[in-house]
Amino acid sequence: MKLVIQRVNQANVQIDNTVIGSINHGLVVLVGFHGEDTHNTIEWVANKILQLRIFTDKEGKMNESVIDIQGEILVVSQFTLYGMVKKGTRPSFIEAAKPEQAESLYNYFLDYLKKQSQVPIESGKFGGDMKVSLINDGPVTIIIEK
Repeated sequence: MKLVIQRVNQANVQIDNTVIGSINHGLVVLVGFHGEDTHNTIEWVANKILQLRIFTDKEGKMNESVIDIQGEILVVSQFTLYGMVKKGTRPSFIEAAKPEQAESLYNYFLDYLKKQSQVPIESGKFGGDMKVSLINDGPVTIIIEK
């Protein structure tokens, strides 16, 4: 799994000019799945995201999680995170999970996040042609690879 996590003041995802997912203060999680990812991988990463202390406390230190601030999460599938460009200029996606497997993992990831906390979880549409808009807070961007 590869994830790009951005702390945001607001974000949304649209398909055909229609907003299908929207959050205020919280996290945008762009997620790509590897062919060897398992439910255990997803559970470890999901728990890490929920506990990740990247929001500032009253003293201005990054010491609070999305749960602590009662924030929200917007999850967007993005297989292009596995685009390899070591050779040539056209990305190779050979390490990305096949669409059927990735969609199943994506749905498990969303369900697991929802079951693990009261954090509102919004999402894009797997495989959709999406437009993601966000206001990055900080900016704070974290990359997780498991």
